[in-house]
Amino acid sequence: MSPAFGKCYDPTGTTWGVPTYPWRLAPDGLATRRQLRARGLRPGGQPIAAQVMRRSRRRKPGALVAYLYRLDLAKDVRPMSPAMWRAHDAMMRARRTCPQCSTDAGYCIPTSLGVCVTCAYPEEQRAA
Repeated sequence: MSPAFGKCYDPTGTTWGVPTYPWRLAPDGLATRRQLRARGLRPGGQPIAAQVMRRSRRRKPGALVAYLYRLDLAKDVRPMSPAMWRAHDAMMRARRTCPQCSTDAGYCIPTSLGVCVTCAYPEEQRAA
């Protein structure tokens, strides 16, 4: 058994507090939030059942962790109501509207610019 595998394999949960498995070696019946969402499910308030862990050379602590939830306790995703859709549309419209020229840019305005590309670089737009 490799040292990295040994640090990540703790099915009883004595070291990390929850059962821990190496990346891609979790038992069946457990899924991450993204995997649940792909199946049209959500955790639904259940506690974390386990975690998967792998080494990371980029992070200081040296490990990436993903929490796992039980599939049998997961609930269906709540459908969006018409009011929620209206709020979502208004939010996206606000992200697309340039505060300087008040036009819909057709894309989300970059926060680094704060305005649409046409207003941020007017001299380049005239040259083109």
